[in-house]
Amino acid sequence: MLLVPLLLPQLVGCDGTDAASPRFTGNPTWHADIAPIVQEHCGSCHVPGGVAPFALDDYAAAGPMASSMAASVEAGTMPPWGARRTAECQPRFGFVDDPRLSDEEEALLRAWAEDGAPEGDPATAAPLPSPANLSLVDPSLEVAPAVGYVTSGNSDEFRCFSLDPGLAKNAWLTGLQVVPGNPEVVHHVLVFADPSGDSAALAGADGSYDCFGGSGLGLGGGLLGAWAPGAFPFEAPENTGIALEAGSLLVMQVHYHPGGGVAAPDATALQLRLADSPPGRAAMLLLLGNASSDLEGLQKGDHDQGARAEFRIPADVADHTEAIRYPIPPIGLELQVFSAGTHMHYVGTDMLIEVDHAAPQGDEPATECLVQTPRWDFNWQRAYTYDAPLDEVPVIRGGDTLRLRCTYDNTLANPGVRTALEDAGLTAPTDVFLGEATLDEMCLGVFGVVL
Repeated sequence: MLLVPLLLPQLVGCDGTDAASPRFTGNPTWHADIAPIVQEHCGSCHVPGGVAPFALDDYAAAGPMASSMAASVEAGTMPPWGARRTAECQPRFGFVDDPRLSDEEEALLRAWAEDGAPEGDPATAAPLPSPANLSLVDPSLEVAPAVGYVTSGNSDEFRCFSLDPGLAKNAWLTGLQVVPGNPEVVHHVLVFADPSGDSAALAGADGSYDCFGGSGLGLGGGLLGAWAPGAFPFEAPENTGIALEAGSLLVMQVHYHPGGGVAAPDATALQLRLADSPPGRAAMLLLLGNASSDLEGLQKGDHDQGARAEFRIPADVADHTEAIRYPIPPIGLELQVFSAGTHMHYVGTDMLIEVDHAAPQGDEPATECLVQTPRWDFNWQRAYTYDAPLDEVPVIRGGDTLRLRCTYDNTLANPGVRTALEDAGLTAPTDVFLGEATLDEMCLGVFGVVL
């Protein structure tokens, strides 16, 4: 088993799936109706100097994009948000910080686009919502690369930075936020602990090295957080914290999305809030999955010809599934799950995580879906935090069984496959196996838990 990586609930239809938007029959205008929606749901990225390819901060910019905006929202590609309620997955709780539009807002946007995107009268402009405060409250320190990294061209880059937070003694992480140095090119960030300090040996003169999917440290790098533009800070549940050993380094993996030419140097920073005494309870980000045989929980599929299961995604197959069972040892263990996330690479299209409760308690179903990302997009991975108090979130106990199901499309119809092949210098799909490279795959669950 490899241990490597990687927000308000939507209304649902009567079958449990995300509901279709109602038709709106009024006459919405930019100033009176649409500007507040765009400010709230799109303003973190679609601003001058942001990572999005165009701004939507005023009518002159947004008006010509009205039809494209409506279509992207209706298709579920914007705002980026992977977790969905589906007919087979209905988590008991919604997720905090969900950026998606409500049904009414989506209908307003469609009606505005179909009416020719009228500007309206600025004198009747509705108040714009205040920008969200994305800063970490009371950070203890901020660390950043000493040398800014310069990215260029049109191909995405994945760069890991070895950072020293100067931990003279053990500490406990209670909050984390990423502050992009150059928002035009910083697409998403993963943060890992490096208790061994091995990342320093991998880093060049600028303190960084090439990496993909993880820290490049294999089992040695534990995930601390994931960030995408507009993300709120990671906050450990009250009176909990993630342990960091004295002398630990941090690895910050930055996914750069250059837009051509040479970008301004980037020195993305990490804000950390640390406690110097143990909290009441220990929190951690637990990564489970990536099993390579039936002895480790990988289930046999139709493609397996031998006696053992094999993690192999055949070339030119559009709907291939790998399934993993992870039994929890019956040793009295109890994990409160405050967040859940999925992780695959470019070939992945859908991931589902469920837990079979050996002895359901209270209103727990016998089989509980924790999260599903039916439109998996490697470029927008994140963890999804339940909108519920810690004493009400899902619980995994000894004797329960986690089940992960990952679906892949290994054909040229999948844009991710085309990207991976281009990075590998290939033109036709090839069989894909478990691993950390661009043209490898994963099936990994990311669980924020409190012991």
